[in-house]
Amino acid sequence: MKRLQAYKFELMPNGEQTRVMRQYAGACRFVYNKALAWQNVQYQADNSFKFSYTKIANLLPQWKYELPWLKDAPSQSLQQSLKNLEASFINFFAKRSDFPRFKKKGMSDSFKFPQGFKLEQHNNRIFLPKLGWIRYRNSREVLGIVKNITVSHKFGKWYASIQTEREVETPVHPSVSAVGIDVGIAQFATLSNGQMVDALNSFKQKQQRLARYQRAMSRKVKFSSNWHKAKQRVNKLHTHIANARRDFLHKCSTDISQNHAMIFVEDLKVANMSRSASGTLEAPGRSVKAKSGLNRSILDQGWFEFKRQLTYKQQWLGGDVLAVPAHYTSQRCSCCGTVSKDNRTTQARFACVSCGYEVNADLNAAKNILAAGYAVLACGEMVQQGRSVKHEPTEETTHAVA
Repeated sequence: MKRLQAYKFELMPNGEQTRVMRQYAGACRFVYNKALAWQNVQYQADNSFKFSYTKIANLLPQWKYELPWLKDAPSQSLQQSLKNLEASFINFFAKRSDFPRFKKKGMSDSFKFPQGFKLEQHNNRIFLPKLGWIRYRNSREVLGIVKNITVSHKFGKWYASIQTEREVETPVHPSVSAVGIDVGIAQFATLSNGQMVDALNSFKQKQQRLARYQRAMSRKVKFSSNWHKAKQRVNKLHTHIANARRDFLHKCSTDISQNHAMIFVEDLKVANMSRSASGTLEAPGRSVKAKSGLNRSILDQGWFEFKRQLTYKQQWLGGDVLAVPAHYTSQRCSCCGTVSKDNRTTQARFACVSCGYEVNADLNAAKNILAAGYAVLACGEMVQQGRSVKHEPTEETTHAVA
C-alpha cells in the first residue's frame, strides 16, 4: 500500500533568510487575498462562483507587472497559494468548511515548494529555492520520497513540513481485540475493558497564568515594544498548552491503537456540543456562564484530534476505527438494555432502575459503544459524517471481531 506521511522540523535560518521568508509568506498571502477579492467581484458581476485556477493563474503575470515586488517570491509558491484557494472553494461547496476568508498578517503565514528542493539528512540541512541551504533540528529520519515542503511561521519560529510518499507492505494488526471508547471531561477516555485515562486539561492548568499574562498585555500601549514582549509571552504559553495537549493525544492514541485492532468511538458533533448558549437580544440564552465553562472544558480535551489520530494510526497498523451513533449510550443499561434517564442520577454512577446493575457511568457507556459497534458490523452499515453509509468489512476487521 502507498503511505503519505509528513515530517515537521524546526528550521534554524539566519537573519537574511528570516527576512526573505517573511517576504515570501507575505507575497503568498497577498496573492491569496487578491484572488479571493477578484472572485468576489466576479460573483457580484455574474452571480456565479465557478472558481477556475487556470483562469486566475493567467492573471498572475499581470499582477507581477503591476507589482514588481511579487517577482521576488518563487512563482511556484504563488501558484500554490491559488491552488490552496481552489481547495478552499471545493471544500466549501462540498459543505466541509466555511466560505474562504481573507488571511491576516501573522496568522498561519506559510508558503509551499512542490519542487526544486533538496534534503540532506546527514548534514541536517534543507535547500529551498531562492533561499539556499537552511539548517534544521533533525529529530527523526525521513522515510520515503519527498514530494513537497511547506514552510510555516508560528509564534516566532519557522518550521518545515516535509511530505513523503513510500510503498509499504499491507499491514496486519498484531492484536485481535475490539474495544469501545467513551470520551469525557472528568475522565478523558474510558475503555470497555475497564481501562481509564485521566484527563490532562492542559488549558485548565495554565488558565490562571494565561489570564495574568493577558491582563498585563492589555495594560501596555498597543504595538509598543512592551506590548510586543507581553504578546510574545502570551503566545509562548499558548504554544506550551497546545504542545502538551498534542503530546498527550499522541501517546494515548498510540497506546490504544497498538493494543486493539478494532476501535469503536461515538460519532460526536464537537462543534455543536461546544456551541455558545448566549443566544440573541430577542431570545437571550440561559446559564451562559456555565455553558461557557463546559465548552472550554470540551475543547480542552481535543476529542476530534484524538479520533483523527486513532483513524490514521489504525490504517497504518492494519486496524479500523468505526464511529457509532451516540444516542442513549449514557442512559442504556449495558446489562439488560433498559433505556431510562433515571439510570444515571449522578455524573459518575450508573444504576439501572430495571435490573439493579451498578457500575461506573463512563464504563457502562463504553460497553454500550462496543455493543453498538458490533451491531453496526453485523448490519453492514456505519455512521460517518452524520449519514449512514455502507461498510464492507476487511479481512483484518473480520479477524478482529471473530
